[in-house]
Amino acid sequence: MKIVSRYLTQEILSSVTLIMVALLAMFSFFDLIQELGDIGRGSYGLGQVLIFVLLSVPGHVYEVVPIAVLVGSMYTLGQFARHSELIVLRVSGVSIASIAMALLRAGLIFTIFTFVVGELVTPYSEKTAQRMRIQATDSVVAQEFRSGLWIKDGNSFVNVEEVLPDAELLNIHIYEFDPEFRLRRINNAKSGKFEHKGWNLRDVTQTSFDQDKVHTSFFPEANWQSLIRPELLNVLLVVPEKMAAWNLYFYISHLSANKQKTSRYEIALWSKMVYPVASLVMIVLALPFGFLQQRSSGVSAKIFAGIMLGILYQILNRLFLHLGLLNDWQPLFSAVAPTLIFLGAGMAMLAWVERR
Repeated sequence: MKIVSRYLTQEILSSVTLIMVALLAMFSFFDLIQELGDIGRGSYGLGQVLIFVLLSVPGHVYEVVPIAVLVGSMYTLGQFARHSELIVLRVSGVSIASIAMALLRAGLIFTIFTFVVGELVTPYSEKTAQRMRIQATDSVVAQEFRSGLWIKDGNSFVNVEEVLPDAELLNIHIYEFDPEFRLRRINNAKSGKFEHKGWNLRDVTQTSFDQDKVHTSFFPEANWQSLIRPELLNVLLVVPEKMAAWNLYFYISHLSANKQKTSRYEIALWSKMVYPVASLVMIVLALPFGFLQQRSSGVSAKIFAGIMLGILYQILNRLFLHLGLLNDWQPLFSAVAPTLIFLGAGMAMLAWVERR
């Protein structure tokens, strides 16, 4: 059985890798076409475009691994069935459960690979790509409102008009309130940089409100202690699904401490935990297709079915994310539901194959 397991694992790995490379080439080509329209903005040239596309590859790896595992597994199993290798294995006394366990070992490799890429590579490559693009095109980080970014920090409300790629803040307005939420002080700063566990503000104008009096002071520099950290500003550069789980957890804690809605980021955090397991689920879903009659469906038909199922899985992930946000579903349910649906479908098909 060790020889059979090694053979199945080797075939699955080669097929999935080939499919993954093909999908990455396709997505990278689409990225290249999209970025070509921005050539000439600032110093954004062909070299920067190619670097941006290259840095975007890890993010695509994270997205396409489950689809590649599904399509590659269906192709490999289709080839086994076409050459009657599965029939020989069954006649030799190898059960479907044993074949499934051998394939799941290969799926576990891609599960670990997905987790490592999603946690250690994608967050930094995406951040680097976005920062490089913003600097080259002379742009600023996209803001949530026309007036800039608004953040609640304890009893203060902070408005930052521009956030530069190196996390420098421009045109900062800090509105400080007392526990009864009466406005007590307004601080306006031209710029701010994070240094030594605090923000160093420059050209600060401070307006204080004391009963019936208003005091205005000017400081060339001032130190601002805040819960806001450059790591929190990374959410402006990287979409939640491509952030590291630790940064997501830290940002969720920050939002919770300030009594702000966290559903969007909680769903993304749970998805980061569940998504790598999708490779194992895709193996379970692909296995029954290897035992279908070849006369009724060829290898090409199974590859097409695998692509459609992979696209459906991604659509369901997006659908449950938005439905969860709209209906205030539990974040865990919104993140897990698509994977559970596909796992249930795969188990049901395996049970049907066993009864045949």
